[in-house]
Amino acid sequence: MSSALNGLFPYPIVQAPMAGGASCPPLAAAVSQAGGLGFLAGGYKTADGMYQEIKQLRGLTRRPFGVNLFLPQYGQPDPAAVEAYRGQLAGEATWYETSLAAEDTVGNTDDGWDAKLAILIEDPVPVVSFTFGCPPAAALTCLRKGGTRTLVTVTSVAEALTAQDAGADALCVQGIEAGGHQGTHRDDPQADGTGVGLLALVAQVREAVALPIVAAGGLMRGSQIAAVLAAGAEAAQLGTAFLACPESGAHPLHKKALTDPLFVRTELTRAFSGRPARGLVNRFMREHGPYAPAAYPQVHHLTSGLRRAAAAAGDPQGMALWAGQGHRLARSLPAGELVEVLAAEVAEAQCVLQAVQRRNES
Repeated sequence: MSSALNGLFPYPIVQAPMAGGASCPPLAAAVSQAGGLGFLAGGYKTADGMYQEIKQLRGLTRRPFGVNLFLPQYGQPDPAAVEAYRGQLAGEATWYETSLAAEDTVGNTDDGWDAKLAILIEDPVPVVSFTFGCPPAAALTCLRKGGTRTLVTVTSVAEALTAQDAGADALCVQGIEAGGHQGTHRDDPQADGTGVGLLALVAQVREAVALPIVAAGGLMRGSQIAAVLAAGAEAAQLGTAFLACPESGAHPLHKKALTDPLFVRTELTRAFSGRPARGLVNRFMREHGPYAPAAYPQVHHLTSGLRRAAAAAGDPQGMALWAGQGHRLARSLPAGELVEVLAAEVAEAQCVLQAVQRRNES
């Protein structure tokens, strides 16, 4: 690995920070202990909630780990569009016998950024990654002074150049195949569905910037990891692959749905959060996706009660079942064992590639 990532984790395997509960301390600890890089998700938590999880993780492993933060969202969506969507969801609230979030509770757009960043500067962790934008250069500098390596999630060459100019240590290059939210720096409804596939994006970014690349998007097998390494990445980030692990904090219905024949495909939708995110197509996505406004995180807060009520009722048709395009390949192995299996698959694929190269050269 490059100097920016060297020594942090022996295997080129990063467990994605999945906000909403999946990326919990037991999962991150198991991945790090096995030789990968485990991650906590700071998104949607209070600053103290994030700090408590960091303390818990430190009690489970002495290996390096990472924490992910969401950048503040300063755009002002159309209030009328949000209220229209509230009306669209009224029937869901009745069905699940719950209430939609009040209008004055859906406006928090900074996700506790200042307080979370202050904690990570004051009490440094090995790695901090960022989603939904690039932090100011001053923030990256402060983290680096504390010994923290920084990764910025990017979905285009332009975003990669921005992150490089700001002083990021490495990039998390996210392809359109990825489950959960697309980490675009700017939410442009006109660009919905126009994202680039992972292999093509890694090649484009590799030629444009000099920073190390962690590739993310639809990766479920070691052979795929070997492919992105051959394309120029230093490591691979996997989310859906770790969702099914027993240590994952994902809801049991979510884990089951990954390989349930009832859920045949994924789509990008704004239905649950107001930002494009890839999940298993269910009733909620089909009925409400076409009408969801570009209003993140307002829609996320608006639908939070509905999603909790659907989970409590045991109804995956009303849940946000985030998943990448490779979800059918999910394996419900313990996280540490999954890391070892993936590492062995990477080694096997690389041996095959080397054998082919030697044969071609002879």
